[in-house]
Amino acid sequence: MSLTDLQIRRLKAPEMGQKTYYDPGLPGFGVRVSQGGSKTFVVVYGKDRRRRSLGRYPELSLSDARILAKRTQADFALDVVSPSQDLPAIPFEAAREKFLADTETRTKTRTIDEYRRLLYRHFHFDCALCELTRDQVASPIEALKATPSEQKHAFVAIRTMMNWCVKRGFLHVSPVPAFTFRSKPRERVLSDLELAAVWHRAEAYGWPFGRIVQLLILTGQRRGEIVGLRRSWIDAKLICYPAEFVKNQRSHTIPLGNWSMKIIESLPETTDLLFPSRLDETKPYNGFSKSKVAFDRALNIAPYTLHDLRRTFSSSMARLGTPLHVTEKMLNHVSGTISGVAAVYNRHAYLDEMRQAYAAYEAHIHEIVEKYGPNGDSLIG
Repeated sequence: MSLTDLQIRRLKAPEMGQKTYYDPGLPGFGVRVSQGGSKTFVVVYGKDRRRRSLGRYPELSLSDARILAKRTQADFALDVVSPSQDLPAIPFEAAREKFLADTETRTKTRTIDEYRRLLYRHFHFDCALCELTRDQVASPIEALKATPSEQKHAFVAIRTMMNWCVKRGFLHVSPVPAFTFRSKPRERVLSDLELAAVWHRAEAYGWPFGRIVQLLILTGQRRGEIVGLRRSWIDAKLICYPAEFVKNQRSHTIPLGNWSMKIIESLPETTDLLFPSRLDETKPYNGFSKSKVAFDRALNIAPYTLHDLRRTFSSSMARLGTPLHVTEKMLNHVSGTISGVAAVYNRHAYLDEMRQAYAAYEAHIHEIVEKYGPNGDSLIG
């Protein structure tokens, strides 16, 4: 039987030195108990029985330690395999283009655009694909430690590409080493004063970025769901997102409040897209980085992300007394109060409930916008 948390907690410290208890379910993996009582996960690998410490318990959980042990043993196995044997000497750049071209046939456009951005920005190897080492691949990933989110996304992009190369026969094994990412979940919720400041800034900033921000505030939808919104998906003050467009692959219908509808009707009608790219009208707007920097320059509030507006929307719904299942319906959350068997049988659209919630929320936004000015000063004595 494999080690369990209960067994680890019950392990006694030795009177002297250290003692290692190995996991029968995973050869080479175990926990080392020191004289002082500390417990450290270890893994043994290779013919020469190398040993590596993985981390201390309980800071590192048993399940995560077991995963790290398997990865360590697998990584060592990669080192002893000759990666270039009987493989085509295809350049990395050519493999990258083949991967992106093939993935375009079955992946969302915005996902492909993100893969392309990450792979071209961070990974440049002047060698054949089969000659890449794990150190070469790890180096640009490790260089992104200062930006944890970008680091994780870059890792996913190169890992996806290399796994594709293995399936296509360009590689025997992927040279992407194992990485463990531990990021603290964001908790930023804007205050009423901050939200009013962002709204006033968006009103003055205008189309397209300012209007995008206003719709993010009013609807609570994801950034991609607003910039990719099409007029043909809007009818009778309803947005009907098709399943193939939405992140969780589940069709999503929400009602529009009067304020949101007024903003949409005021937008210039150039294409079916509400916010087309300046360079290609068939693609949605994508100039977020530069626009956000310029937008925030005139704001005197703590740093925030556009996704924080969605979290603020959810928190505001709770303040206004909106039932949680209605809020989750508005946000199109897959895992929530209505899931599992209940989700299969409960097909109620909750449109009336969402309309009431959006009306109350727009009234709330109108109140704080009337109360606070662009600089955070109170407009009501």
